[in-house]
Amino acid sequence: MPTDLSKYSNAWYQPGSFIRRGSWFMVNLLFFKPSFLPFYGWKRFLLRLFGAGIGKGLIVKPGVQIKYPWLLQTGDHCWIGEKVWIDNLAMVTIGNHVCISQEAYLFCGNHDYSKSSFDLMVKPIVLEDGAWIGARAVVCPGVVCKSHSVLAVGSVATHSLEAWGIYQGNPAVEIKKRKINP
Repeated sequence: MPTDLSKYSNAWYQPGSFIRRGSWFMVNLLFFKPSFLPFYGWKRFLLRLFGAGIGKGLIVKPGVQIKYPWLLQTGDHCWIGEKVWIDNLAMVTIGNHVCISQEAYLFCGNHDYSKSSFDLMVKPIVLEDGAWIGARAVVCPGVVCKSHSVLAVGSVATHSLEAWGIYQGNPAVEIKKRKINP
């Protein structure tokens, strides 16, 4: 049977009320995403206002896009680089001291290509303490980047990354172990 997008329905998916989603859309557009408002405290305030759990010292650079703040939890002293897109249709949990570099993309939703109706599927993402997501890297739905793992520049994590591993490629494979000097 071929794909039939006329059968597509994500009516089961309710990420928040229309008013909540619409309010965030406007606040995001006017006060959060613009590069002329680089104030970290202001961005933390807006995220908390819309239900995000935000740890101490979060740095949010200009151009960051977060779909639903109420589905975001960050630890302490995290960095979110320029133009990062957190497309969190499900919960995204970020541990302490996590770095998400420029233009990285975390997405929690995909479609079931095996069904003619192309059903929406959502899964959470977890970035454990000390993880580093490189510039323009992609983290797919359901992935756990374990403690101090690294996803190299431009790489795609289609499965979970083991602790202290450095991963590269598409799909990302472990190339070596991470060592941190004092």
